[in-house]
Amino acid sequence: MGGYVGITIVVIILFFLFSAIKVLNEYERAVVFRLGRVLSAPKGPGLIIIVPLIDRYVRISLRTVVQDVPPQDVITKDNVTVKVNAVVYFRVIEPLKAVIEVENYLYATSQLSQTTLRSVCGQAELDELLSKREEVSSHIQSILDRQTDPWGIKVSAVELKHIDLPEEMQRAMARQAEAERERRAKVINAEGEFQAARRLLDAAELIAQEPIALQLRFLQTIREMSSEGSTNTIVPLPIDIVSPYIKTLIKKGE
Repeated sequence: MGGYVGITIVVIILFFLFSAIKVLNEYERAVVFRLGRVLSAPKGPGLIIIVPLIDRYVRISLRTVVQDVPPQDVITKDNVTVKVNAVVYFRVIEPLKAVIEVENYLYATSQLSQTTLRSVCGQAELDELLSKREEVSSHIQSILDRQTDPWGIKVSAVELKHIDLPEEMQRAMARQAEAERERRAKVINAEGEFQAARRLLDAAELIAQEPIALQLRFLQTIREMSSEGSTNTIVPLPIDIVSPYIKTLIKKGE
């Protein structure tokens, strides 16, 4: 009879130890409720003691959670329908608030991220979403961080992943980009012609001051043509070049 009692006591002790001793990792904390009332401070990490049938605990991870926000249908400020999804990085910094103040902080943060994403993107125009993604992400992050602070959660970053445009809008933007490239090409071409015309005008004014410069330029052009290797080249001679020789011959004839 005494042996059975001893075995029973040993079994009870082992059951108590198995139920009471818990091990928490370095990144975990335990929020303990004793008879329904939460203890002042979370326990852990390491070895903790939980009184069976009296204590109840909730295990909370302090690691950063990477949560994907599913694509949201958004109507931008300029009435363009797009699909936007994002990634939210957050972690629990106050385990007591994460357990007491909200029923499920993961689900609550997910829903809040979706509504905030739609709200912020709906207040921006399409060009702002495409060109100022960092500013939009920072705005969403600040709103989420402020609203999740009572839950003991710190939102560290929000990144917009994809902005899917309708096919009609993609074609319109492609035509707009092509037209913009053509406009820039025409402007550059016109600017080049204007600069060339300005240089030619300056050269004409400089040659007009010294008429002999035109003759030198003409001779230089003949030299460049002769280096091309053409068989026959007919070059008209300006009267200004041969006029000195004609005058000399006339004087000798007299």
